Amino acid sequence: MAFTPFSPKSHHQSRSKSLPCRPHPLILQCNQHLGSLEASASDNSTSSSSSLFRHKLTGLQTLHDCIEKLVLLTLTQEVLVQERQEKWVDELLDGSLRLLDVCTVAKDALLHTKECARELQSIMRRKRGGEMEVTAEVRKFLASRKVVKKAILKALENLQATVKKAKFSPSNKDHPTATLASLFKDVLVITLSILESLLNFISGPAQSKPSKWSLVSKLMHNKKVTTTQESDPNEFSNVDAALLSFVFHMTRKSDSVSHLQNQLEDLESVIQDFVEGLETLFKRFIKIRVSLLNILNH
Repeated sequence: MAFTPFSPKSHHQSRSKSLPCRPHPLILQCNQHLGSLEASASDNSTSSSSSLFRHKLTGLQTLHDCIEKLVLLTLTQEVLVQERQEKWVDELLDGSLRLLDVCTVAKDALLHTKECARELQSIMRRKRGGEMEVTAEVRKFLASRKVVKKAILKALENLQATVKKAKFSPSNKDHPTATLASLFKDVLVITLSILESLLNFISGPAQSKPSKWSLVSKLMHNKKVTTTQESDPNEFSNVDAALLSFVFHMTRKSDSVSHLQNQLEDLESVIQDFVEGLETLFKRFIKIRVSLLNILNH
């Protein structure tokens, strides 16, 4: 029996077939991938880590691969063409644009941090100018991180506004339309949610100007954690904290430079993985948006 892309609920539709129609395999696949991502996003027992975000980015790529194939289905295109004047279709297009924007902000933040980290590592390796030059470069890195955090904060505000105003409520309540609108909304929400978490991870904990005593408390805590080999899984906040301690002379600089270089190398590796994942995801977003525009402008 041939599959249909939607599972009809109305009695007259069910009676029109000798056997009840089943959802199209793509609908089932999308819901399966969506469910897995929602479960991982809502699991508060799992602490955020770079390896977890690598897994989530891969999951998003798989989900949007499935969505891209779904958009190309003939009956999906028929629904979109029929609904092209509806508000929920405009919200779908706006959401696809927001995904590209957020992805770009995250990638730019990562590349900027990577560039500054490489420059700092270069200064540390050359050791020209001694401690003063290294300290100056550390301050430069921390200043660049503030710029990154401001950009991320602005992006997060825009992202939250997008989620709040996206209702995806079609006036046409037939099952194919309702199914598509609901699925597209759920995909947008989970994707933005994961990207929001990733942006927060990149930004690290919010920091006001720290007092010397607050830094002492944080650094003593970090020292205690390190002795038990339970370090913070966030490489970004680890580097931020280590560089702050370096600037405020709370660690012996001769002993900390080597440790800082190791942390910066770890950070660079994480950034590279994130950038590659986001670039792949960005290409998926582009393909889906282009397909939507082609369908609606046909």
